[in-house]
Amino acid sequence: MINRTLRSTDELISAQLVTPEHKMALDAVAQRYSVAITPAMAELMDPSDPHDPIARQFVPDARELIETDGETADPIGDEKHSPVEGIVHRYPDRALLKIVHACPVYCRFCFRRETVGPGGEFLSGDKLEAAFDYIARTPALWEIILTGGDPFILSPRRMRDITDRLTAIDHVKVIRWHTRVPLVEPDRVTAELVDALRATGKAVWISIHTNHPREFSAQGRAAIARLADAGLPLIGQTVLLRGVNDDAATLDSLFRTMVENRVKPYYLHQGDYAPGTAHLRTTIDEGQALMRALRYRLSGLAQPTYVLDIPEGFGKVPVGPAYAKPDNGSWTIDDPNGQRHPWPPIR
Repeated sequence: MINRTLRSTDELISAQLVTPEHKMALDAVAQRYSVAITPAMAELMDPSDPHDPIARQFVPDARELIETDGETADPIGDEKHSPVEGIVHRYPDRALLKIVHACPVYCRFCFRRETVGPGGEFLSGDKLEAAFDYIARTPALWEIILTGGDPFILSPRRMRDITDRLTAIDHVKVIRWHTRVPLVEPDRVTAELVDALRATGKAVWISIHTNHPREFSAQGRAAIARLADAGLPLIGQTVLLRGVNDDAATLDSLFRTMVENRVKPYYLHQGDYAPGTAHLRTTIDEGQALMRALRYRLSGLAQPTYVLDIPEGFGKVPVGPAYAKPDNGSWTIDDPNGQRHPWPPIR
């Protein structure tokens, strides 16, 4: 029974999640990139399976020290769009508020892996005031997205303060929180935390990051239910990861599980060019083929949009397969079975 978060190679060895002969190599990885595996996730791992999809997301791998062409510390260009510390304003009507730089778990594919870690700075004092001032004096900001790090590691008191301050800004109509907590540390989702998310006169959305159906433990499902039962709409974000969910059966099960737990699949992300993540990235061709395979077998309610963040801060775009192609002044339409049909239809 694991009863605390694992944060070092020695602790991973004690938990039998890695073997002692890998200690030196994994120590080198841990010196550069943070390690944290909560009990909830550790309990789901199968140490006898070298390809365990939960372990692959969180257990360090020596290949993380191998950098390939195109990889960069800021793969989606956050810094290019940061007018003040803690704010990323890439799109006209919405901005990120990066309130904390720590997480309950550290994903091996994280696109912010160079900036997050234990003891990660909370945005506070003058920096926090500057961030809220920017939001208040930018009337185009209709939606604020709380991210980091993982903002659900904040105390309910801090979360309530953030909610109240955003609620007081008239032009902010939507508050969205991004988190892995409900599944990776479900005990944090208390009645007090849920209450801290309520905002009178504002729409509050929760985006839950999940990559594999096995993450939905009984405790995780209960934590999600506490949010859903409070009337908070839930959406889900998933990263397409080699060896974790890069097959149609796994994604089918994941997206069905999300919908069954009242989480709408929102985005399936193509892996970013973060340093040391090549062994986890798929190709766009592979992702498009998966989305084609899912089109026929899944309800539209369970279909996310397959997206890619263009490097250097140029924004997020859909990269899913195209079903409509120009054809001599009309169109050819592919159906879910791969057959082609003219449009307008020929009678």
